[in-house]
Amino acid sequence: MSPEQIQRMQEVARHLSEYAEHLEKGWRVETTDGEVKLVMMSLDLPHTTNVDAFREQIRAQTPGISAVSDTDMTDPVTGLEKVPDLIAFPTEDVDPQAESVNPRAVLLVVEIVSKSNPKNDLVTKLEDYPRMGVPLYVVVDPRNGSIAVHSEPKDGPDGLRYRCSVPYGFGDVVPAGRWTFDTSGLVRYR
Repeated sequence: MSPEQIQRMQEVARHLSEYAEHLEKGWRVETTDGEVKLVMMSLDLPHTTNVDAFREQIRAQTPGISAVSDTDMTDPVTGLEKVPDLIAFPTEDVDPQAESVNPRAVLLVVEIVSKSNPKNDLVTKLEDYPRMGVPLYVVVDPRNGSIAVHSEPKDGPDGLRYRCSVPYGFGDVVPAGRWTFDTSGLVRYR
């Protein structure tokens, strides 16, 4: 996309974000390849319980690393905007006055697959996060109890993609970058 197209897309996203603030439930704006999407944030109990399990382990294992939920992440290079379930980044590397986090400062993104829109986490974000500079992407799927750790973003004939993907299941000890996650307490959807 050209800089003008990125700027236009960001302007549309800003207007849609202002609109989303007035809606009844947790709606947020995300962008991908020229598309601006209004997405509903999934805040059911299994979802929030699983996010908390990862957040607590990140904070316990890595002092000085912030682990925050539902925070806008905007890439200045691609113009893509996402609202990850959980992001981890060095606290000192992010401007506390900024409206969103630069994904190129992010160390890890964790997404809990939504029951209503699994494609967003399993396909769209899997393609977009490496392009946004996110080095490590953990996908937790409470529908079937699976976890995938995606790493090593590199260019190839199919573009910039994660070149390493390791599958795990709920209950496994999951190594991901500088963290080791105990997933025995994760909750599946009914």
